[in-house]
Amino acid sequence: MTDTPLEPAPTTTVDVNGPDFAAMLAARLCHDFISPASAIVSGLDLLEDPSAQDMREDAMSLISSSARKLADLLQFCRVAFGASASAEAFDSRELEKLAQGVFDHVRPQMVWAIESQAINKAAARAVLNIAQLAASALPAGGIATLKGITAEGRFLITADAVGNRARLRPEVLAGLRGEALTEGLGGPWVQAAYLHALVRAAGGQVAVEAAEDRISLACWVPA
Repeated sequence: MTDTPLEPAPTTTVDVNGPDFAAMLAARLCHDFISPASAIVSGLDLLEDPSAQDMREDAMSLISSSARKLADLLQFCRVAFGASASAEAFDSRELEKLAQGVFDHVRPQMVWAIESQAINKAAARAVLNIAQLAASALPAGGIATLKGITAEGRFLITADAVGNRARLRPEVLAGLRGEALTEGLGGPWVQAAYLHALVRAAGGQVAVEAAEDRISLACWVPA
């Protein structure tokens, strides 16, 4: 497969302030949270089942790992999707912890190559969303390397996802262009569309390149 650069759209065609977009984003978050939440309930059911006392250790392990995953996702989403509105800047070391919290529960591994620094709100949200998109681009595992540098008044973010069968869904590519969802799954699309919208709103741009076993995501926002 040859490199196929994706040119950023000049304007978004998605109404991110509309109720449909909000509903789709809420559905995406619920989808992410329901799996560990359900696993916790299953573990509790096992603990309460008199006939399953021999599985008590397994139940406790399930509850522990699922609770940790749910907490990691909640902390990640709180910043990635903007609930931490009071903070205007974020320590890159804290962002690394949030991103690592996502990678702790998926197959690919993350390499964080962003130096310790304060990162503005728009850039922080972009970093986290690009990190999660890079993780989702490696369904069979691999390495996602996150970089961020400041130059000429811009903060440039890149994520190189390298691994067997690295790919992005067509709906993700549409979202990164700021195009409305026409087919495919809404969950992957809405995060890509959100990333496009927040970067464009900050005055920046988004791009991606796809090659064999490699996906490279990039964006810049004013520093």
